[in-house]
Amino acid sequence: MPDLFQLARIALLEPAGITEQSLSAVLEKILSRCVDYADLYFQETHSEAWALEDGIIKSGEYHLDRGVGVRVLHGEKTGFAYADDILLPALTQAANTASSIVNSGQNRSVKSWQRQPGQHLYLPNNPLNSWDEQQKVAFLHKLNAYLQQLDNRIVQSSISLLAEYDSILVVSSEGILAADIRPLVRLNISVVLEEQGKRENGYAGCGGRYDYNYFTTEDEIFAYARAAVAQANLNLQAIPAPAGTIPVVLGSGWPGVLIHEAVGHGLEGDFNRKGVSVYSGKLGQLVASPLCTVVDNGTLPQRRGSLNVDDEGTPTQCTTLIDNGVLANYLQDRRNANLMQLPTTGNGRRESYAHLPMPRMTNTYLLPGASDPEEIIASVDYGLYAANFSGGQVDITSGKFVFSTAEAYLIEKGQITTAVKGATLIGNGPEVLKNITMVGNNLALDSGIGICGKDGQSVPVGVGMPTVKVNALTVGGTNTNG
Repeated sequence: MPDLFQLARIALLEPAGITEQSLSAVLEKILSRCVDYADLYFQETHSEAWALEDGIIKSGEYHLDRGVGVRVLHGEKTGFAYADDILLPALTQAANTASSIVNSGQNRSVKSWQRQPGQHLYLPNNPLNSWDEQQKVAFLHKLNAYLQQLDNRIVQSSISLLAEYDSILVVSSEGILAADIRPLVRLNISVVLEEQGKRENGYAGCGGRYDYNYFTTEDEIFAYARAAVAQANLNLQAIPAPAGTIPVVLGSGWPGVLIHEAVGHGLEGDFNRKGVSVYSGKLGQLVASPLCTVVDNGTLPQRRGSLNVDDEGTPTQCTTLIDNGVLANYLQDRRNANLMQLPTTGNGRRESYAHLPMPRMTNTYLLPGASDPEEIIASVDYGLYAANFSGGQVDITSGKFVFSTAEAYLIEKGQITTAVKGATLIGNGPEVLKNITMVGNNLALDSGIGICGKDGQSVPVGVGMPTVKVNALTVGGTNTNG
């Protein structure tokens, strides 16, 4: 495995002639203001996006962004400033600005730096360079040609190819010296089908911490094209969803976004330190069915939400959040962990050098249980099978959520039957967890498309779950005769 620190140093520090000695001098100057802690976060991001719409390449964009963020902590106070280039004078000015939050406290000195070992979860290959321009364009056209021959009812189609190559370096007054080189690719396929004046959308996508060669297996990539068309076709044939409180079976994989939104956000440390989460003060208490164990795992190889180290230089880990129904941990960054006197969990994440880190999820999922998925379906006389979601929202304070389904079916007499559309799931996160009565043995993770937003910052994440049965859940629909 290449030396990630050496690669990051070459990319981030050497062009500006910044040495470890100069970094130490900047931190020493910050600590002379008698603050508790300081760190420097260097980042360079190369990104591109290619888009093909209705058979025509509409855009090919490239961006380069580099800079450094300086964070200073003193008690509950935080000072932060950033520079949108990596130059020693700009770094020094940002450090002076960030450290102006306090002028009194205990004198401290910079601890001897120790490289954080981190994980080795993905290769530090630059995806933007893995294919040339002709290969990227040819890939989009070939995939679109396959897409068009699948169904003559396609009236609109869009395919996008995205990649990032992110180099980060973290140094802190506590002796942390950490680096990561993060590749990321994503493919999006969307279609609109029209039949007898009705139009429906279909979407599928995939990605992860790879280069573009991840997309060279045609059978797998073509399967996503078929999935997008199948989803649109399904909704063309679907009947209005029922309304009422009925048993709901959640499919495996992407439906785990419900766990992410309705449960995961409520377990982030900042919300619990402030006492605004429905889970605040409930460590050690039963908050879910004993069938439920929920983890956040940043160490899964090549997964979209995985990191070798988080954005504070802490190695990622697998954290059990709910253990057989009992609340076991919160997700923590350094600041909130220290203020709550709890260990950090390697979940300090930030969108870029221009943002402060905060507790964020990585790959969050419900562990498998003992039930066969067919057994779960067979246990429902009348209910809803939610195979895929399109979007949703949650209130952290109350735990209430609303999710829209992208693919759903009726369950009648233990069988999946008619496709329905317009179904929304309405409930409360903790109550839903307590109402889970069966957990499948078929854990699946999403295909690598997750993006999580919080306080204006977006980061890549992963979700997952096995098939589960919720004994009673409110379904919002337009058919009240079900």
